[in-house]
Amino acid sequence: MRLDPGLRIGTYATFSALIVTGAAWLAADQLKDTESGEFWQAVAPDMLMLHGGCAMIALVLLGALIPVHFQRSWRAGRNRISGSVMMAVNASLIVTAFALYYAGSDALRTFAADIHIAVGLGLPAVIITHIALGRRMRALTVRPLLQPVTFSEDRGSP
Repeated sequence: MRLDPGLRIGTYATFSALIVTGAAWLAADQLKDTESGEFWQAVAPDMLMLHGGCAMIALVLLGALIPVHFQRSWRAGRNRISGSVMMAVNASLIVTAFALYYAGSDALRTFAADIHIAVGLGLPAVIITHIALGRRMRALTVRPLLQPVTFSEDRGSP
């Protein structure tokens, strides 16, 4: 199911910003112990704040996508595997983000952080695959409708 252009652009922009701010925070966090560590120490909290803000917008968009995209596509039997993977990946990111924010145990926070980073770094590949498979499936189902109608002799002609 193709998304409305506004929702599609908003979703792509939000998830792109999530990926960029998450990767920027990860880089800043890794570089804070280097020679230019003072700069990266200042950048890291800003990236984390932007990442959290984008995550809030993403939660709203995911909530909107459930009835207008996920449920309709599921009922139509389209792109179920990659759609389910998308839902599972996003669910794991939500759960691990919750654990990062609210976990009292350092061991749990470390575990949640590792999972969140690994899944987050894999998110672009999952998104691109889901979009590509959806577009391919759409092209396969739309193309036959655009082909000229031909009549065979055994069916009769108009």
